[in-house]
Amino acid sequence: MSTILDIPEVVALDARRSLVRIPPEVDVPLTPRVKQLIDTADFRRLARISQLGLVSLVYPAAIHTRFEHSLGVYRLALLYLKQLAHDERFARLVGREDAELLIAAALLHDLGHWPFCHPIEDIRLPSVPSHELFANSFLLEGEIADVLRHDWDINPRNVVALLSEKPRTPSAKILAGMLSGPIDIDKMDYLYRDSLHAGVPYGRHFDQQRLLGSLCLNRAGDGLAISEKGKTAAELMVFARYVMFSEVYWHHGVRAATAMLQRAFYLLHGMLDLDTLFRMTEHEMIDELRRTAGGGPADELLLGLFGPTRQLYKRLAQYSFLEQRELYQRLARRPYPWLAACGERLSAIVSTTLGQVVAPDELLFDAPPVAREVQFDVEIHFPKADRYRPLCEVSPVVRTLATEQFDDYVKRVRIFAHPRIAADLRRLDNFTELLDQAITQTE
Repeated sequence: MSTILDIPEVVALDARRSLVRIPPEVDVPLTPRVKQLIDTADFRRLARISQLGLVSLVYPAAIHTRFEHSLGVYRLALLYLKQLAHDERFARLVGREDAELLIAAALLHDLGHWPFCHPIEDIRLPSVPSHELFANSFLLEGEIADVLRHDWDINPRNVVALLSEKPRTPSAKILAGMLSGPIDIDKMDYLYRDSLHAGVPYGRHFDQQRLLGSLCLNRAGDGLAISEKGKTAAELMVFARYVMFSEVYWHHGVRAATAMLQRAFYLLHGMLDLDTLFRMTEHEMIDELRRTAGGGPADELLLGLFGPTRQLYKRLAQYSFLEQRELYQRLARRPYPWLAACGERLSAIVSTTLGQVVAPDELLFDAPPVAREVQFDVEIHFPKADRYRPLCEVSPVVRTLATEQFDDYVKRVRIFAHPRIAADLRRLDNFTELLDQAITQTE
């Protein structure tokens, strides 16, 4: 029998002692060494950073924190280990030390996230580190590093390697796939949790228990697969992810707020101490951004997001892979400075057409970022035939939603305008021609 089942946190799943409750009515076991980690100041900071940031401007109850999400991911890590410990190949490759490393990494996987991390990362400024790299400053020295060494007997560098480096051995590949892959513990938690707090059903319509119970290793023995009985649950998870992106993460109101925050940060980033800023809680960061903005153009954008009265920019135009594809392809995945320059040119052009000044920051472009989402690529094991086949090969749902480019169907190019000028711009019959002119001049 695998020694994984003797790990204190795995044992604590069924011991029903020292628990903390998180939604939806889930008990998370807290051993003494887990408490030592989550009670550090750097981990507690996650309790003051919302998981979805600007989404709450559209879905008011989506104010859950990265602290809550981290506890959910940690619990799923224990459930994955408990299930896979009965798989002979897994038990031979992944020992107790590996499993304990996974447990610690699951707890700490979001440590490098700062408030509004993903919108800021998406504009890919040279001065902005990846959140994985930023996490190293919390992991390699200080209180968390001391707890890992003294309470977990784990070298902090091994946590860094698991979270941010390319795995080389089969066991490392398995652990990395559990943290970030088609059926990883992060995705399984955030889809359900984000859906629950947003008040929508889309991310909860897949059978977590069925998926957990079907976990096994792939043909090569270096990654996760699922048995035939989990096929339908996997299909539903693919669909859940697709709809959550379409209806929540890339909702036009959420993207309007995102475009406003990105432009404000773009205007301010050269005046900010980013290392200090990214260590702040959410409210502290908002206060620092507004203080730095000092009543300028960025401050009006920030006031519309975080001031006493919400004032989001209005959707002026929208293009997708299916709607006006040529314009979509000319704007999608452009570097953010190029989009900002194109927006400024369009502002100047429409100012002349309307006979009134449209400021550069009153017209914002929002487009799919350069980086694409990871595709859903997992093997299905058919035990009776002892055969592995890609899920996309046996599922028309997955073939359509995952093997074709996921991003192209859920991430649209949008142009947003300040409410002051939105109605006037909508009345322009030749807006598409003006946009084409702005793109051509920027290229």
